Amino acid sequence: MAKKDKHVSETPATQTLRAAGVSFSEHPYDYVDHGGTAESARQLGVAEHAVVKTLVMQDERAQPLIVLMHGDCQVSTKNLARAIGAKDLARAIGAKAVEPCKPEVAQRHSGYLVGGTSPFGTRKALPVYVEAGVLELPTIYINGGRRGFLVGIEPRVLTELLAARPVRCALGG
Repeated sequence: MAKKDKHVSETPATQTLRAAGVSFSEHPYDYVDHGGTAESARQLGVAEHAVVKTLVMQDERAQPLIVLMHGDCQVSTKNLARAIGAKDLARAIGAKAVEPCKPEVAQRHSGYLVGGTSPFGTRKALPVYVEAGVLELPTIYINGGRRGFLVGIEPRVLTELLAARPVRCALGG
């Protein structure tokens, strides 16, 4: 179990949530390099499917976007491209429709270290897409803006605060 008494200082993500009046729970855990959502879910004693990863990607014009995905699933970039209308333009210009950003590029866009990326309080306002199944869960655990720190929120916060658009692009799970 995570240390309940561990103090977590404010992050741009928690500041954004508090300013919007969003109720959330704090879930610090011991960050493990390359441990991913499986490790955080294990330490916190929650289902990995309810742990949501924040992925910074880019479209065919290298415009950044955020994809929120179940921890135990991967993103089908083909299905995502189809859902956001990037596939046809990409084919026309001979580019990949959607692909993950390199870590340093993702950090530049979001303002967060990879492994600590939150969709809340990003450096730039980025379009956000959420796997539709995430919105069906009672509670989700999403990065709170620091490695080793998740916040528990109601999924509706994603659409209400971030205007996240539901898509179906999950593989696995």
